Amino acid sequence: MRFRKWSIKQSCIAACFLAPSAIGFSVFYFIPFVMGVYYSFTNGTSEGSFVGFANYQDLLASDSFRKAAINTALFTSVSVPITVVISLFIALLLNQNIYLRNWLRTAYVLPLVVPVASVVLIWQILFDWNGALNSWLSSIGLERVDWMKSEWARVVLSVVYAWKNIGYNVILFLAGLQGIPKDYYETAELEGAGVYHQFTRITLVYLTPTTFFVALMALVSSFRIFRETYLIAGDYPHDSIYMLQHYMNNMFLSLDVQKLTSAATLMVACMLIIVSGMFALERRISSFTE
Repeated sequence: MRFRKWSIKQSCIAACFLAPSAIGFSVFYFIPFVMGVYYSFTNGTSEGSFVGFANYQDLLASDSFRKAAINTALFTSVSVPITVVISLFIALLLNQNIYLRNWLRTAYVLPLVVPVASVVLIWQILFDWNGALNSWLSSIGLERVDWMKSEWARVVLSVVYAWKNIGYNVILFLAGLQGIPKDYYETAELEGAGVYHQFTRITLVYLTPTTFFVALMALVSSFRIFRETYLIAGDYPHDSIYMLQHYMNNMFLSLDVQKLTSAATLMVACMLIIVSGMFALERRISSFTE
């Protein structure tokens, strides 16, 4: 009886601590999202009537939305795997006894603490028509490149995304690598296993949960690249980096709530499907390795 009272008391204390966060999440995130989903099925925000999937049909018929969706899917499918692979490679290097290892670890963490707005100014100076990179190209006799108004804009955006997220991914991979017992590698060496087999049979297997978590966080971050793109290229960037967030921002400025909420609902639905598929794949791979 005493234990039950203590458990109820602890639950009440925990609920009191969680209540402010729960209320804030509900007021600023959950309730507005539910209202947005509702508005996506109506023809107006005030006294609107239910129109079913008509808003979604109009949305899918929009050339600008299709362009934004294709660009977002292409950027995510290319940038996320490359960033994860590079992060793993750097983590493997930093996990060894290399020169200036601690300084390098600190260097990769710096992008996480530097304000994005100030950093973007550096990228603008670097990739501007009269920027540092074009000045260097001119000095060696090559033609200048209009980085942000050509197909190179997608490459620039991928570089900015990788620079911003690699440090966080490296920290997660280092934590996963340091959690692998050293005895496994020593036993593998005694049995004659090479570096390749140690990496594929030990490192990758035990890094499976970490890898899926890093991929998940990288996926979420790829849908938040709008901030960097907006600061570098403005409201209407080159067609190759016109993302879903640009489309929704423009719909918000024009007060087209129906297309805005429909696009947001579709994006969230796609993210939920991708994340659910990743979790299912992770559980299946984990069951094979147990």
